[in-house]
Amino acid sequence: MPLIIAVSMALGIVIGMRLPQAAPAVKISKSGAVHDYRLREGKIEELLRYIEAKYVDKVDRDKLVDEAIEKLMSQLDPHSSYIPASELEEVNEQLDGKFNGIGVEFLIVKDTAVVVSPMSGGPSEVAGILPGDKIIKVGDSVIVGEKLSNQRIVSFLRGEKGSKVQLSVLRPGSKKLHQYWITRDQIPVKSIDAAYMIGERVGYIRVNRFTAQTDKEFLESMRILSEQGHMKDLVLDLRGNPGGYMQMATNMLSQLFPNKGNLLVYTQGRASHRAEFNSNGRVFYPIDKIAVLIDEGSASASEIVAGAIQDNDRGIIVGRRSFGKGLVQEQYQLSDGSALRLTIARYFTPSGRSIQKAYDHGSEEYDRDLEERFSNGELLSANKINIKDSTKYFTTKGRVVFGGGGIIPDVFVPLDTIQIDDFFLDARQMIPAFVVKYLDKPKREQLSKMGLKAFQKKFDLSEQTLNEFKAYATQNGLRGSAREWNTTQKEIARFLKARIAKHLFDDKGFFTVLNQNDPTVQAAIKSLHSAEFSK
Repeated sequence: MPLIIAVSMALGIVIGMRLPQAAPAVKISKSGAVHDYRLREGKIEELLRYIEAKYVDKVDRDKLVDEAIEKLMSQLDPHSSYIPASELEEVNEQLDGKFNGIGVEFLIVKDTAVVVSPMSGGPSEVAGILPGDKIIKVGDSVIVGEKLSNQRIVSFLRGEKGSKVQLSVLRPGSKKLHQYWITRDQIPVKSIDAAYMIGERVGYIRVNRFTAQTDKEFLESMRILSEQGHMKDLVLDLRGNPGGYMQMATNMLSQLFPNKGNLLVYTQGRASHRAEFNSNGRVFYPIDKIAVLIDEGSASASEIVAGAIQDNDRGIIVGRRSFGKGLVQEQYQLSDGSALRLTIARYFTPSGRSIQKAYDHGSEEYDRDLEERFSNGELLSANKINIKDSTKYFTTKGRVVFGGGGIIPDVFVPLDTIQIDDFFLDARQMIPAFVVKYLDKPKREQLSKMGLKAFQKKFDLSEQTLNEFKAYATQNGLRGSAREWNTTQKEIARFLKARIAKHLFDDKGFFTVLNQNDPTVQAAIKSLHSAEFSK
C-alpha cells in the first residue's frame, strides 16, 4: 500500500501536467518555500526504475501504474475516473450513440444466444435473420456452451464497418443450419426507448440516456407524435436515466421552452468561470403541459432537465427524489490511449441549487445512499425525505424548493416493494427466455396481426400460460412458496405481457403495455388533467 500511494502521488503530478492550465514548474508559497515540480517529475521515472530493477518480485509496470492511478482517483470525488485504454472504446460508444456491428438484439438462453430481434433496416434484418434464430457459429467459431457470455458474443459480432461475418443459425422448426453473410455497418445506440400517444392529447417519450444523438432523436419523436394526433401535453420519462452530455439535455430543453432566454442551467468551478445555458426560443412542436418522471436512478443531465422544468415552473415533476449528481466531468485523452474523466465544475439549477449530494465522508457512504433511502423509508413516504440543505430557493412563481442532493418531486409516488422483492427479481430474470420459447411461429404470426392497440386491450395471459411459466421457472431453479407466487403473480403477468409485446412490436410495445398500469405514469396523467396544474 505505501508503494501504491507513493506512485499515486507521483502519477498525480504527471496527469496534472498533461492538462490545460497546469501548475507552473516552480512555485513559491506564502512562507517563502520554493517548490520545484520538475524535481518531482524526475522522481517518477526514478521511482519506477528502482521498483523494476530492485524490487524482490517481478512487477507488471502497466498494472502497477493503472492501480496507482485508480488509488489517486479515489481521493477525489466519486465521479472523477480513470478509463483504461481497453475500456475507452466501449465507454465512448455509449455516449457517441453508435457502434459498428450487425444490428441484432440477442439473449442467452441456457447455453445458446437467441435472437430477440434484428434492428429494423439493419444489416441482420437485411440479410434475413429472424427473431428466435439460435446463433450456433460465427465464422468458424462455435459459440455454444457453458462459458458463453454477452461480452464474448459481442466480441465476435462487432467489427470494422464494411467487414463481413458469416452467421450459422438454427431456426425454430428446422433441423439444419442456415448460413448468412452479414456486412457490418454503423449501428445507432438508441437513447429514446419509446415514443407513443396516451389517448388523444398526451404524448409519452422515454429517454434512457443523453448521447450525442439525443436531441435529434427527441425532435424526430416529437414530429412523429405530432403527426399521429393532437398532442398537446407531454410525459417525459427520465426514470433510471444516468445522464450523459449536458449539451444534449439543454438542446432538448430548448424545445420545451417557447420563450428565448430562459435560464436552463449554469456551471461553475474553481478553475472555470460561470457558464450559462439558456433557451433559444426556436420551438418546432409546441407543448402545453409537461410532466417529467424521475426516480433514484435519474442522475446528472436528467436532473438538469428536471431542475430546469421545476425552477421555471414549466411543468410538474413526478416520482421520487433523483440521484443527486451535479458534477461536470471533462474527458482528457492520455498518451497511451487511456483517458481521464475529471470533475471541473458543478451544475446549478436556475434558482441556484446545487443538486450534488455530499461526498465528503468517503465513497463507501456515498455508495450506500440509495440503500439508506430505502432503510429510512424515503422511497415509501415523501415525509421521510431527508433534506440535508435547509436553504430555501425559489422558482419563478415563488414556490420554495431545496437543493443539497437531487431533485425532490412535486408529486411523490412511492416505490412498489414488489419491484425489489428477491423472489420477483429472480422470476423476472427468467421471463425473457420463457417468452422466446412461448412465441413459436404460429403464435407470433397470430398475435402480430392484432396490432399493438388491440393487443394492449384484448390480450390477456391465460392461467395455463402462467402455469407454464411457473413450471419453466421451477425447472430452471426458481424456488418459492405458494404465498410468494400469489403475491407476485399479477406483476409477473404484467411483465410477461410487456415482454411478449416487445417481441411483437419492439420497445414501443414493451413500454405501451408496461405503462398501462404503471403508478408513476398514471400519477403524471392525473396531474396533467388536474385543474390545479400550472404550466
